Amino acid sequence: MAIGERIRFIRNMRGITQKSLGTAIGFDDKTADVRMAQYESGTRTPKEKLVTNLANVLDVSPRALTVPNIDSFVGLMHTLFALEDLYGLKINSIDGELCLTLDKTNTTTYLSMFDMFNAWQHEAEKLKHNEITKEEYDTWRYNYPRIKAEQLKAELDAKRTEEHK
Repeated sequence: MAIGERIRFIRNMRGITQKSLGTAIGFDDKTADVRMAQYESGTRTPKEKLVTNLANVLDVSPRALTVPNIDSFVGLMHTLFALEDLYGLKINSIDGELCLTLDKTNTTTYLSMFDMFNAWQHEAEKLKHNEITKEEYDTWRYNYPRIKAEQLKAELDAKRTEEHK
């Protein structure tokens, strides 16, 4: 999914118009909607500073806007191949189901990726069991890893408080 599509998707999810998003990031009121339409359609590509401003207004991580181009199944496959090369993600079959697994032989990458996947699975389970709303789940996903860091800090603070009692 190209950056313009991500901007449109998250803007719509937030219930924000193109014009209000454009003015919130500093575009002139008369041209804000046209400028945002250009970015969303892919006619223009936002520079890094603009991506950061958009992310701040949309309350997401800039990385949530700049995901790899997976506009087609072939594009997705090449993204998965790159993940295999870079991070040891492997395709496997467990009980007849295709699944992606982590390569345990690369210990450093495995431990980092395991922690991240474990955090993702934990949040997905909370959603599945109605412990959090879809909106809370999306907030976690679109702000990762900031939310993860905040949660870890809160857990450590709570543990320290408990230890001092």
